[in-house]
Amino acid sequence: MADPSSYRPKPGEIPDSPGVYRFRDEHRRVIYVGKAKSLRQRLANYFQDLAGLHPRTRSMVTTAASVEWTVVSTEVEALQLEYSWIKEYDPRFNVKYRDDKSYPYLAVTMNEEFPRVQVMRGHKKKGVRYFGPYAHAWAIRDTVDLLLRVFPVRTCSAGVFKNAARTGRPCLLGYIDKCSAPCVDRVSAEDHRELAEEFCDFMAGRTGTYLRRLEQQMAQAAEDMEYERAARLRDDIGALKKAMEKNAVVLADATDADLIAVAEDELEAAVQIFHVRGGRVRGQRGWVTDKVEEITTGALVEHALQQLYGEETGDAVPREVLVPALPDPVEPVQQWLTGRRGANVSLRVPQRGDKKALMETVQRNAQQALVLHKTKRASDLTTRSRALEEIADALGLDSAPLRIECYDVSHLQGDDVVASMVVFEDGLARKSEYRRFQIKSFAGQDDVRSMHEVITRRFRRYLAEKERTGEWTDGEAGESAPGTAPDGLTEPPENTLTDDDGRPKRFAYPPQLVVVDGGAPQVAAARRALDELGIDDIAVCGLAKRLEEVWLPGDDDPVVLPRTSEGLYLLQRVRDEAHRFAITYQRTRRAKRFRAGPLDEVPGLGETRKRALIKHFGSVKRLRSATIEQICEVPGIGRKTAEVIVAAFARAEPPAPAVNTATGEIMDDEEEPGQATGSPGEPVSAGAPDDRRGQER
Repeated sequence: MADPSSYRPKPGEIPDSPGVYRFRDEHRRVIYVGKAKSLRQRLANYFQDLAGLHPRTRSMVTTAASVEWTVVSTEVEALQLEYSWIKEYDPRFNVKYRDDKSYPYLAVTMNEEFPRVQVMRGHKKKGVRYFGPYAHAWAIRDTVDLLLRVFPVRTCSAGVFKNAARTGRPCLLGYIDKCSAPCVDRVSAEDHRELAEEFCDFMAGRTGTYLRRLEQQMAQAAEDMEYERAARLRDDIGALKKAMEKNAVVLADATDADLIAVAEDELEAAVQIFHVRGGRVRGQRGWVTDKVEEITTGALVEHALQQLYGEETGDAVPREVLVPALPDPVEPVQQWLTGRRGANVSLRVPQRGDKKALMETVQRNAQQALVLHKTKRASDLTTRSRALEEIADALGLDSAPLRIECYDVSHLQGDDVVASMVVFEDGLARKSEYRRFQIKSFAGQDDVRSMHEVITRRFRRYLAEKERTGEWTDGEAGESAPGTAPDGLTEPPENTLTDDDGRPKRFAYPPQLVVVDGGAPQVAAARRALDELGIDDIAVCGLAKRLEEVWLPGDDDPVVLPRTSEGLYLLQRVRDEAHRFAITYQRTRRAKRFRAGPLDEVPGLGETRKRALIKHFGSVKRLRSATIEQICEVPGIGRKTAEVIVAAFARAEPPAPAVNTATGEIMDDEEEPGQATGSPGEPVSAGAPDDRRGQER
């Protein structure tokens, strides 16, 4: 590990001008390339105290052994040079978007004497018109099959074309009129090229003019009583419309635009691009990347633009590029795109209308791509096993933690404080074991006290159920053999801890590892709760969000797992799931917060006094008919407040009476069908919220 101070440039050596810099390792390999508006200010950020650097940046500067730079005149030149060096050196610490698959394009080889329509992958060739990319090659073939009826362009390979020219007989497509057969001189090279150009125009979105021309020709043929020709033109129009239906109009005014969306977490990011030409989605592609250093969404967008348009020119760069966040600064990137296109390019964030709605669709696709990427990674048994082994090694556990429980606390400025418990077994989520907690003590924004309460309640239930349902047998005094309790009682197998109907007890199974969302204070609270209950065989750790550091009880310094560690990835996924489950529950509770009709409009009347009023009168209906003197009898309600309440009900129009659909009778306000959620004959209890099943509804 190198010391950055050993290769830090001397003061005054670094110029205060735009440029591109390269970090090299001890073998002179380039490991990172970056650009800066001011090289002096940017490089100074790398040579500060290592403790203040992001862990991924710290790893880069300690791997490097030297730094060098090149001064340029403008930020646009810096952007171009940065892209060139990244392509040339492929630095290990730069953001690298890797295609989640190889995308096929519909290509027309306009560089040949007889242009050919085909499916192409890989690098683009000069003189070839490309359309797409498409998600599947079969989608291209379906479209081409429809269009060949109208544009019978050659689709055969060079070998088939030469063989047909030699024998004087066209291939099958030539016989069924899906190829104009230039191989046997049915059409000249000029006419065939004109067909290929019309095909390209149609694929580029210029469909309206061509359809109108065909419709006019059909009408003229019918008028001239050339009914067979008119029928063929009718079928051609139908084929073109069917091909157009495969790409519905998403943007009006024949817009040409690319929409780029980014979904990210602390370690990875997914990018999705929709290519819209002529107002229709003509292609879609996506990338996934590891976030090697701390990077903003705008910077991710900038790297995506470099990869997407770095080798494109002309119409391949659209007039408009819509992104979720603008690079900082945005002017050099916009000038660079304009230079690639040769005309003005608008780079902006959509704010409203159809473009914003379509951007939301692209964003959902990016989020799904990231989830799919993580799911594929998590579903691999070998990867999960390696992740559990890495966690065991990092935390000093005797064996891999096959059952992991993670806890997170959620609230809104101290209100509606709740917590979640998620369970992962063998590296996979077990949602039937999820639990939700309402914080009973007034913890407010004190996450540490809340975490202590949750851990205490969960494992107190574990001990109680274990003692109540366990079939204990007498053991020999003084012995503490494996599988025995400290008091000498033999512990039954876990699968005997069941309810009367054979279902497992909800809190009967202990985890091997408890993970809390937070740093050292939350970890200490969880460990203290377990110690107070006498539980010392369950490991505890915490995962802090900002730097993804793993904290252990009593340690002054965190455990920093490598960025590529599968163990870190699993811990992060467990933590993120606990956070998602907690915040979903908290929002649900907030949405169901008590509402009392006109009482909600009374200024200064809080939740406590509203509940007291409803409890005193029994229903809103009875409260509505009460007098001011009767309302004043409620503790905490003065005469002035009572007058305001009566006035509020007077202003409010009384609701229509509720009717029991089964009997036809009018019900009182206190009858509220549909509020209870228990089984028939089963009371609904509000006193055991931590027993609630965790499936999402």
